Amino acid sequence: MKDGTQNLAINESNLHLLQKCDLFGLNDLHLVVYPKQGAKVHPQLIPALSALTQKATDAGFDMQIASGFRSFDRQLLIWNNKAHGLRPVLDQFEQPIDLHLLSDDEKVFAILQWSALPGASRHHWGTDIDVYDASRMPAEYQLQLTLEETQDDGCCAEFHSWLAQELQQPEQDFFRPYIAGVGSISPEPWHLSYAPLARLFATQLTEDILRKKIQETDIALKDSILKNLSNIFNNYIKPYQ
Repeated sequence: MKDGTQNLAINESNLHLLQKCDLFGLNDLHLVVYPKQGAKVHPQLIPALSALTQKATDAGFDMQIASGFRSFDRQLLIWNNKAHGLRPVLDQFEQPIDLHLLSDDEKVFAILQWSALPGASRHHWGTDIDVYDASRMPAEYQLQLTLEETQDDGCCAEFHSWLAQELQQPEQDFFRPYIAGVGSISPEPWHLSYAPLARLFATQLTEDILRKKIQETDIALKDSILKNLSNIFNNYIKPYQ
């Protein structure tokens, strides 16, 4: 990766100062707002993100960020709302699941299909973004970030086809962590990760650190999460590190 070694050295020197806020997204004081889009990201992303955005523009797309930094509290709210039936939980085919038919253990793994466990979201680090093509969005259409939008005649299909080719370029520092055949999380072609920094943060997250965080958190389905945490870590976190 271009400049990967340099970025790694920079972050290893100051990671001990920022680990508590970076790893779990406890605050965003170290982040900046990406110009004209409002999403908060780590400042080291800006040059590479600006370059990718310009390449998309040159190719006829309007690459926008649907989500950048996501705090621990925000991820916790998403998790708890899904666990309590206040937000839909989807299966691998993006169809709603009736949580009343599931055990607590089954609910945990159903939510994990599309939503990260609080404390384990890559969005906590400010290194990861969800992107889409605003130029192909129908009027008044509400973005869903679903596979249907990225395939066949979906509104973002052409953009994601182009993006797949762009991410293969040797100088490209972004990659898609959630792809078919890796781990147990459903593929998310819209999710991009800045490799030089994200891979450093990923290696800092251990099962023991995550267990301690979950134990001290008021989270729905806590008993089932802790009981299954080794399985969760090995299949929903470790494969992407």
